[in-house]
Amino acid sequence: MTFGLPIELLIAGHVAISLIAIFAGFIALTTLVKGRWNTPWQVIFIVMTFATSATGFLFPFKGFTPALGTGIVSLFALTVALTALFVFGRDGIPGKVYAVAASTAQWLNLFVLVVQAFLKVPLLNALAPTGTEPAFFAAQALVLGGMAFLVWTIIRGAGVRVRKAKAAA
Repeated sequence: MTFGLPIELLIAGHVAISLIAIFAGFIALTTLVKGRWNTPWQVIFIVMTFATSATGFLFPFKGFTPALGTGIVSLFALTVALTALFVFGRDGIPGKVYAVAASTAQWLNLFVLVVQAFLKVPLLNALAPTGTEPAFFAAQALVLGGMAFLVWTIIRGAGVRVRKAKAAA
């Protein structure tokens, strides 16, 4: 039991929240590539990413762990993203800061997804049982490279001038 919840329920909720955050993040960030601002998906992404980071702190732990470090960095990235957005707006430099910070939070979500996949999926675990094998590093490098390309595309392309999506006619 953790905070009155069975650990299994906490895990299931945390995983569900994480998967929703990742899915919403892909939609939210790919709309930025097109130079569009999709408010519902941005909100779902930010709220669910915050929730997945916050619920990670509810798990029992002893001492500082990599999971806690990841949660702290994710919450910091979300704070930077929200500050850029609500204090400075989404045009110009603040838009770039938002894109980088939001993408960092998404990358951290994906980083943890890869770690968990290699721990829990038997085929992947057989390829990298300790998480120090080339297959694990290759998977993480692909995720990092993909996210770096996404950020570069947002900043370089129309995403720098994020504008409101036009209302459907």
